[in-house]
Amino acid sequence: MKFLSVTLLAFVALLAAPVSSAEDIGQVKVTAGAVHIQRGAERLPATVGARVRVSDTVVTGSDGSVGITFTDNTLLSAGPNSVLMLERYTFNSTTHDGKFHARLNRGSLAIVSGKIAKQAPDAMVIKTPSSLLGVRGTEFLVKVEGTE
Repeated sequence: MKFLSVTLLAFVALLAAPVSSAEDIGQVKVTAGAVHIQRGAERLPATVGARVRVSDTVVTGSDGSVGITFTDNTLLSAGPNSVLMLERYTFNSTTHDGKFHARLNRGSLAIVSGKIAKQAPDAMVIKTPSSLLGVRGTEFLVKVEGTE
């Protein structure tokens, strides 16, 4: 009976535990200078190993840069004074179907696309204040000047 009680308690604890890894879409691999992740009202340091999620905004300072690897193996680098919003991201690791939508409000961005764009070239979209970029190749660079 004691075993059953402990097992039931462990099961309930697992159900109540946060499932944050299911929400993670990528990981910070390299960072330099001032970089943070804005997640709702929280301002989190963008240290190596930090996880990013849909709706996060990655912000770099005047001396900042960050490199992020996403779960589909997309590689993204944001340069100084960048504001990048991760608007939509879905990825099925079996079929490689998914969507990657981001908005670069300011700064520079270099991307080497991963499995999502290779599976469906129109599935990756980067928006800027004055344009909409549909990714058709595997590598591209975007720069947006001005204020947010």
